[in-house]
Amino acid sequence: MVRKAQLISTNGQPEFGYFPDGVETINYLDYDLRSTMDKPLGAFAKHFKFNQFQFIGFSSQSLLIGVAIVDLKWLSNAFVYCYDVQTQQFEEFSFLQPLALNTRIETQPGQGKALFRKGANYLSIDASSQPGRRLVEVQLKQLQLTACIDESTTYQPLAVCTRAGYQGWVFTQKATALSCNGQLKWQNRRYDLQALNTLACVDWTAGYMRRETFWNWGSLSCFLPDGRRLGFNLAAGVNETGFTENALWLDGRLIKIAMVDFQFDRYQPDTPWSMVSSDGILRLQFEPQGRRQEKINLGLLASNFTQHFGRYSGQIQVADEIIQLEGAWGFSEDHYAKW
Repeated sequence: MVRKAQLISTNGQPEFGYFPDGVETINYLDYDLRSTMDKPLGAFAKHFKFNQFQFIGFSSQSLLIGVAIVDLKWLSNAFVYCYDVQTQQFEEFSFLQPLALNTRIETQPGQGKALFRKGANYLSIDASSQPGRRLVEVQLKQLQLTACIDESTTYQPLAVCTRAGYQGWVFTQKATALSCNGQLKWQNRRYDLQALNTLACVDWTAGYMRRETFWNWGSLSCFLPDGRRLGFNLAAGVNETGFTENALWLDGRLIKIAMVDFQFDRYQPDTPWSMVSSDGILRLQFEPQGRRQEKINLGLLASNFTQHFGRYSGQIQVADEIIQLEGAWGFSEDHYAKW
């Protein structure tokens, strides 16, 4: 694997499109950022307009975990939630930091660290300590998680940079159905991720995003009955200017998917979703079983966020094979943001 060294070229502009081997550094301070009236903007604007976040999802037929660190410069946010399928226990923890205090997300998607701390609460996502491994650590009074995600074998992330509005851009690197191991201590129980056949998805995103934006998202990581790993990442509403971030992975092999149509009722959150790709590869239904919601309205910044966890059913056609899903656990999301 030979990663592109930097996203921003010597002319101050990003390279748009797909990067099969990824990008080593998102050197955003080299971007020629300008206003909509073409006025060059300085270091202050470059810093505070640049958004970054990482989301890690762990899923099995027994347990789902979501972990996120978000750096919006004026504000940072971190959250963790867990759902036990058998007991239907759900618990979430969310933290905010003004001016992104004690928050750091390095600009290397495949090698950097992301850190968040508030009081005794600590979250980290570290892709640099062990090459080919992404280490996740969460230390809260009520919950402790240590996990290792394998990015060393059959690893083909989807890395793409697209235009965002008149003068922005977004880079995202994603992968699903990644092998992992680790331990969760929660609700006076210990969960062994590997023993539960847990798989992970990773979302690393950064850029000068639209001032107001939204997206719908779907993600799956599961084992098929024959033991193969299947995952997908689907999105609509963002990162669709010439390219998409829609893809599936079958035993680590990346297969691109065309545009995906999301149909759901925002105001009836327990009703099923439909996700259908324009190329006929995917015809899926998602049935929510629970959700994490958060509404933040600070004037300058706002977020109306709903992330569901639930079951996927339907058909996926890969070459001459039709894969039938029957209740595989995954995630979906409906999100409005102003930043």
